[in-house]
Amino acid sequence: MSPRPFFMKAVKRIDNDVENGKLEIKEKSIRNNMLVTVHNKSLLSGIAYCISSCSMILVNKYVLSSYNFNAGISLMLYQNFVSVVVVSILSFFGVISTEPLTLRLIKVWLPVNVIFVGMLITSMFSLKYLNVAMVTVLKNVTNVITAVGEMYIFNKHHDSRVWTALLLMILSAVSGGITDLSFHATGYTWQIINCFLTASYSLTLRRIMDTAKQVTKSGNLDEFSMVLLNNTLSLPLGLLLVLVFNEVDYLSTTPLLQLPTFWIVITLSGFLGLAISFTSMWFLHQTSATTYSLVGSLNKIPLSVAGIFLFNVPTSLDNTASIFFGLLAGVFFARAKIQEKSQS
Repeated sequence: MSPRPFFMKAVKRIDNDVENGKLEIKEKSIRNNMLVTVHNKSLLSGIAYCISSCSMILVNKYVLSSYNFNAGISLMLYQNFVSVVVVSILSFFGVISTEPLTLRLIKVWLPVNVIFVGMLITSMFSLKYLNVAMVTVLKNVTNVITAVGEMYIFNKHHDSRVWTALLLMILSAVSGGITDLSFHATGYTWQIINCFLTASYSLTLRRIMDTAKQVTKSGNLDEFSMVLLNNTLSLPLGLLLVLVFNEVDYLSTTPLLQLPTFWIVITLSGFLGLAISFTSMWFLHQTSATTYSLVGSLNKIPLSVAGIFLFNVPTSLDNTASIFFGLLAGVFFARAKIQEKSQS
């Protein structure tokens, strides 16, 4: 049977659709469906990122404070071990692809990994002593240090709106500390150190990534490979720090390790740490870096509120005002960076 009659019918049907305006309606319908799909993926990835990042901080705070677990380095070590196991399994079954960990790559990446481990450990130590809301406000100091570092290292200049936002962040951090009813000098010390390490990590990572790509077999280093590389190298360093800080004695005597519920919670925290890596990459892929930074700033607001109510944090009107002032300063900073980038 010749396909020509069928072809002629199809052409005639298209002609009729064009005459009746149906073809244009169909094209619009297809475009609208594609647009809705993109928006849905962006929204879904954004929600997933917010949930995982908020949950990670709250679960860590719960383990360190509610369980009164005094081995933050060991908690970090276990979380990174969970991440290594999961990523390795996914790579083994071909779900994701990762770069092989060669000696040359390890040598290049080791300096940034030392900063990475320090960043995670100081974050654990600060969460032990500080409430979640004050931690989120004090993290804004990282933006100030990063901006100054970009100016001196990369000769990058910021406009007046960015510097105004950074000044507001400093004022909110100072006022938050002064009005903090549960002020703990040790916690603030660890958090300030964490800010310097976090800023150093982001500044150092830019240079190390370019060098690391040159020593990989594929000439590329994607996010999955960086997750595996960072977490794998952190294991021996974390184990060494566990011995240096003598957490072994505490681990051998604490009854927490005999509780199945405790193991479930800390394993969940390991999966959440990995989830942050995956959802942040997914969200960045669906949107843009500017949207990602803005959502990250907005994400601190519900996180701070949840931290205050879940852990019964003693607060005052002055302290609450300084916290929300700092959170809004973070949003203002993200918007200023977006406008700065659009004008450059």
